[in-house]
Amino acid sequence: MKKIMIAAPKSGSGKTSVTIALLKALKENGIKTVSFKCGPDYIDPLFHREVLGITSYNLDTFFTSEESTKEIFEEHSKEAEVSVIEGVMGLYDGLGGIREEGSSYHLAKVTVTPIILVIDAKGMGKSLTALIKGFLDYDSEKLIKGVILNRISKGFFETISPVIEEETGVKVIGFLKERKDLDIPSRHLGLFTPDNLEGTEKIIENLYNEFCENISLEKILEIASENGLNKDFVEKYKDTDKQNCEELNSEEEIRKEKSIDLQNNEEDGTVIKNTGNKCKIAVAKDEAFCFLYEDNLRMLEKYGAEIEFFSPLCDKEIPKDADAILLPGGYPENYLEELCKNETMLKSIKDVFENKMPTVAECGGFMYLHEGIEDKEKRYFKTVGVVDSKCVFTCKSVRFGYIVINEKNASFLPENESIKGHEFHYYDSEKNGDSCTATKPVTGKSYDCILTGDFYWLGFPHLYYPSNPEFAKNFVLKAIAYKNKKEKV
Repeated sequence: MKKIMIAAPKSGSGKTSVTIALLKALKENGIKTVSFKCGPDYIDPLFHREVLGITSYNLDTFFTSEESTKEIFEEHSKEAEVSVIEGVMGLYDGLGGIREEGSSYHLAKVTVTPIILVIDAKGMGKSLTALIKGFLDYDSEKLIKGVILNRISKGFFETISPVIEEETGVKVIGFLKERKDLDIPSRHLGLFTPDNLEGTEKIIENLYNEFCENISLEKILEIASENGLNKDFVEKYKDTDKQNCEELNSEEEIRKEKSIDLQNNEEDGTVIKNTGNKCKIAVAKDEAFCFLYEDNLRMLEKYGAEIEFFSPLCDKEIPKDADAILLPGGYPENYLEELCKNETMLKSIKDVFENKMPTVAECGGFMYLHEGIEDKEKRYFKTVGVVDSKCVFTCKSVRFGYIVINEKNASFLPENESIKGHEFHYYDSEKNGDSCTATKPVTGKSYDCILTGDFYWLGFPHLYYPSNPEFAKNFVLKAIAYKNKKEKV
């Protein structure tokens, strides 16, 4: 299998632009391609999907163990000719900005993937060689195989490329010129999504044309065919793998064993007798609610849930045969007028919540369930109203980064077990909840969060279900119990 990671020394170097152009080039050449994003980012995978027309997946060595991360990567890559991973932040920036765990480099090591560095070369000359040498010095496993220079003229590219190759030994694959029509605008949570960015198709086409003119797809495919790891590391990693597998038996493998087969599982009086005993989970998905991990949905389906999407913006009510509701994050703050005018949808969600339909809401979905939301201009918009408080814009990032979440009273999680997630939001609530404790993995700092009960889990944190499949299993079991209760009435 051919595989490549597009990484960079820092955020804003042009990783997404190069990745989009590369995916387009692979597609246009008839090469079956699958894409991934390192880390918890939701928006870059939407651009990948816009280009390829298929789902892009997240890979994260904080959310899942090395072994599980490899399994996820290999499972989604098995039908592809080329797998493309877009890195996150700077190549070596992991947990807390100081650990390898969670970094692009850690993921490249785990998945045995060669790396191409995208470097913002504007305002630099021979200093580029010093920068590259520094990154090569940290590259203990010899994964960095090439560089692409961004925001540089053709003339200087032709001057500096042979110097870089001679002094660093890495291949210079090509360059992108500095052009405003190649830029993807950003907002407070990162890039605009493809759906609400004017001229998305034109930007992609411009990037593709620039790629074809100035970047060698042939060289990228050559690098993607390389093993990417030195022999010493291969042997070391084999030993580490064996040790990891043994250690996993005490934690992650136990979770897998508990969650592989629900057919004979009994919990809270609900017995899943066969795969025909399923439930339907209504999942909000539109321009306002679009932050979804595909692996979360797949895990719900694995445990017997049928997923039906609906739009809080456009539909009049949630699907009539729904047994549970999932409200993911997104940008509800940008669609407040449309959301608050859709009164039948607001009433529909409030009614099923009051009827104790199992409900999970994250970040933007959590905001939507409040009495109202106050936007940047201090305008107040009435929303669903099951959380008796309001959300307000704070002008700054409120809570940011990875967290480990423990539920104080077991409901969606087994007792003494945790699930991993992350937060990144500029709005805050007067009622964030205190049913769970979130702990930062590097500093150990903790804080209360999330409103939970027998049938609901509502809060700002985004969850990654594969970090603890029990959450997904229990959500499905609650939905089935609700369905069975409906059928008895």
